[in-house]
Amino acid sequence: MSTFRVEHLSTSGTFSLDGQTFDVDNNVWLLGNDHEVLVLDAPHDAAAIERAVAGRAVVAIACTHAHDDHVRYAPELAERLSTQVLLHPADRVLWDLTHPDRAPDGELRDGAVLEVAGTRVEVLHTPGHAPGAVCFSVPSEELLFSGDTLFAGGPGATGRSYSDFDTILGSIRSRLAPLPPATTVHTGHGPSTTIGAELPSYDEWVRRGH
Repeated sequence: MSTFRVEHLSTSGTFSLDGQTFDVDNNVWLLGNDHEVLVLDAPHDAAAIERAVAGRAVVAIACTHAHDDHVRYAPELAERLSTQVLLHPADRVLWDLTHPDRAPDGELRDGAVLEVAGTRVEVLHTPGHAPGAVCFSVPSEELLFSGDTLFAGGPGATGRSYSDFDTILGSIRSRLAPLPPATTVHTGHGPSTTIGAELPSYDEWVRRGH
């Protein structure tokens, strides 16, 4: 079997919540090998993600959270790729804003393990940016896929409905800070970073309040 690898795709579109709409670029991460992949998030362009999958078997579309820029094309992509959409149940309140007539196919629970290309992908529930936000940890590779929980420069935004700053700080402190400092953090938007580059600024985030 070919070795585990990470592939990156960027797509562009909009994010809408609380009556406002913003232009955004989203990262899509494909974890796997030449034969199978796990797709993290389904933003903006199902056809582009399908092309990146390139005919491989798809374990699942695993959603970091249910803001519409991350899940708007999840049902269409699942149909194109003959796979399932997985979401933490606490994010159904957001999912239903975009897909009121189509439920996710399965649930992501804290501590659950997905497997792709012989590699364990662990689910970490990290609420704050959204109530059902999760990160995906690949301990064997020292990788974290943080969605919108942690970015280069600090925690994800918490100024909109269903988000909370103290909660996201607690998630980062309890679930992400214990990871090895060398862990590469691949984010939902923007550049990647590392745990070691970000966590020394934790007290600064607390002081600034965002």
